Amino acid sequence: MHRRATPPPSLLRLADCQAGVLTREQVLAHGLSGDVLGRLSRSGEWPRLGRGVFATSPGPPGWEALAWAGVLLGGDRARLGPGASAHLHGLVAAAPLPVDVLVPLHHQVRVQGPWQFHRERPGVRSSKVTGSPPRLLATETVLDLAAQGGEGEVVDLVVRATQQRLVTAAGLSSALELRATHRHRRLLQTLLDDVAEGVESQLERRYLHDVERAHGLPDGLRQRYRGGLRHRTDVGYDTYGLLVELDGRLGHEGAGRFRDMRRDNAFALLAMLTLRYGWPDVVERPCEVASQVATVLTGRGWPGPLGRCRRCRRVDSVG
Repeated sequence: MHRRATPPPSLLRLADCQAGVLTREQVLAHGLSGDVLGRLSRSGEWPRLGRGVFATSPGPPGWEALAWAGVLLGGDRARLGPGASAHLHGLVAAAPLPVDVLVPLHHQVRVQGPWQFHRERPGVRSSKVTGSPPRLLATETVLDLAAQGGEGEVVDLVVRATQQRLVTAAGLSSALELRATHRHRRLLQTLLDDVAEGVESQLERRYLHDVERAHGLPDGLRQRYRGGLRHRTDVGYDTYGLLVELDGRLGHEGAGRFRDMRRDNAFALLAMLTLRYGWPDVVERPCEVASQVATVLTGRGWPGPLGRCRRCRRVDSVG
């Protein structure tokens, strides 16, 4: 009868750091023999996850253990890919399966299991890693995910990443410049300029481009506190005492409506008028919104004139 092997404390601490996953080399380096490791694996106490990689507890491994195993199976300079990195950065709630792992271009990994190995060319993205298990930098993760999505997904992703303070517009812009190609380069360049100005949602971006800029309205100041009040406003034409609030449904129903009312009343006492618009107004009727905003601005001293966008001219020609 074999005595039960007790791994040394240093090995257990290492396993804890790696979500309970170790390589054969790590085990042997910490004093456990190959025979003992074999017995632990065959008994199911330390299940084998892949060639030379073992879990240090029985039962199905958790997602983080699988992520560590993928990096260890990937070998030297392996790191988690954009999907797994996005989850660990908090950008994506659902843990992706299979776990995507990046390996050097000339490194072939033939492993069966819940992993997907991608060979990456040097210079495509920064070689720096962060975190444990090693993953892409947040900027590289955002740029990789942006290349996979449509325009709306790109806007949501970049806004979410900047609001969570995982990245900055300047940091993303610098990382983008280092990439020779990117599917959404032009969109990202414009979007990052918008984010730097304070745009925090797709609706705010549509207002900026389709209402304000398309019709020659004055430049609004975005996401500012005004009048000593603890209310941050979406767009403010401060010289003319006009605020524009762009409301998605979330946060503006039920009790949120009363908060909006109290906020509008507080600004009204400071002689600041508030106009509110939702997605249908800005997206479906941007010219009408621009006309209303211009009317208020003109009444408060803006010299104008209100410009006419392509949609305005198209309506004129049909009429």
